[in-house]
Amino acid sequence: MSQRQVLQVFEQYQKARTQFVQMVAELATRPQNIETLQNAGVMALLRPLLLDVVPTIQQTAALALGRLANYNDDLAEAVVKGDILPQLVYSLAEQNRFYKKAAAFVLRAVGKHSPQLAQAIVDCGALDTLVICLEDFDPGVKEAAAWALGYIARHNAELSQAVVDAGAVPLLVLCIQEPEIALKRIAVSALSDIAKHSPELAQTVVDAGVIAHLAQMILNPDAKLKRQVLSALSQIAKHSVDLAEMVVEAEIFPVVLTCLKDKDEYVKKNASTLIREIAKHTPELAQLIVNTGGVAAVIDCIGSCKGNIRLPGIMLLGYVAAHSENLAMAVIISKGVPQLSLCLSEEPEDHIKAAAAWALGHIGRHTPEHARAVAVTNTLPVLLSLYMSTESSEDLQVKVLPHDSKARRLFVTSGGLKKVQEIKAEPGSLLQEYINSINNCYPEEIVRYYSPGYSETLLQRVDSYQPLTN
Repeated sequence: MSQRQVLQVFEQYQKARTQFVQMVAELATRPQNIETLQNAGVMALLRPLLLDVVPTIQQTAALALGRLANYNDDLAEAVVKGDILPQLVYSLAEQNRFYKKAAAFVLRAVGKHSPQLAQAIVDCGALDTLVICLEDFDPGVKEAAAWALGYIARHNAELSQAVVDAGAVPLLVLCIQEPEIALKRIAVSALSDIAKHSPELAQTVVDAGVIAHLAQMILNPDAKLKRQVLSALSQIAKHSVDLAEMVVEAEIFPVVLTCLKDKDEYVKKNASTLIREIAKHTPELAQLIVNTGGVAAVIDCIGSCKGNIRLPGIMLLGYVAAHSENLAMAVIISKGVPQLSLCLSEEPEDHIKAAAAWALGHIGRHTPEHARAVAVTNTLPVLLSLYMSTESSEDLQVKVLPHDSKARRLFVTSGGLKKVQEIKAEPGSLLQEYINSINNCYPEEIVRYYSPGYSETLLQRVDSYQPLTN
């Protein structure tokens, strides 16, 4: 056998390996192939190819593993059990940018499924290497590393703390200042995932100077970046008065109100969420939002969208109104009640109806004047029909008739309780149960007073009454 023929054997072997990894990577993009690949023992076959002498084979093997692990937690578990992670971490530090991106993708694909799988990534020492990748010259490598770190941090406070301890936060803040939009988005998202778990983690993110950079990006034309920026500010503001005030001090008002008119539905939703997370803390912060026109802008936003996009805005109105009589009156003056009433009658989902009922309860509970503002929109018959509906969830029924004396009084004075007594229900029926649960909110004599025929019963008692004679 000549030397050339010997070399041809090796060339053919290399071609076969190349073809194999390319085909597996391609097949792994289609969900219908995953089970077959898994049953054929693809994980064990890909593992040695991560150490291949040919760089393109290494990269394609990593890409195929990432696609498989991304698909479900069983395959992600197989990556962990197959002892593949240490190899990836080693290569992540040593190899070229193409391999680094592929290896970081595998780590992200494994870590996204559960805290346990994310912990496996931490345990094999991946965080330090991923953080080094955040300083890579190539923006694609930075992006892949930021993505993996965010997916690890999003599970819980302990994993987030591990990401913080590895030194990721200052480097992620540098990444959001880079020109590439995709890198900005992923870095902001990762910071948001770290900040969301606790006031301490949010404070760590704030201490790295992130708020000023986020505030400058609120008007960025890229909708996906705006979504992430608004979400990150919400995740910081939600934890405490101090953090909410720091967000406000970055002069996000009135700029953030323009996002409520954005073409992108999720920009609207996230802007409403941010305003809600600030307003909920104190009457002063709620008043600031009223003064900048925030409440009126949110009411317009609720009117311009449907479904879950409305939810944060609806809740904002409830939080603002709950703080004080004056703030509740500000919601009334801004025409919040008719808009909430509309949500109550036109939204099909119970949790949105429940939020609208809850917000209306907070508006109406302060004084008779507030209660009247709710009653005149003809909301009470709608509330009553929701309470009586067999399709309404328990949560909705509780929100409709809360354990609040003013709300219960309003239900009586508007004729709601009288209407309930006029309903003819089969004894022992579900409807009768609902009527009983409403009646249980009131003293027995009040229920009797509003029951049909009670006045006749009283007159009969007058007729048959024999006064005691001396």
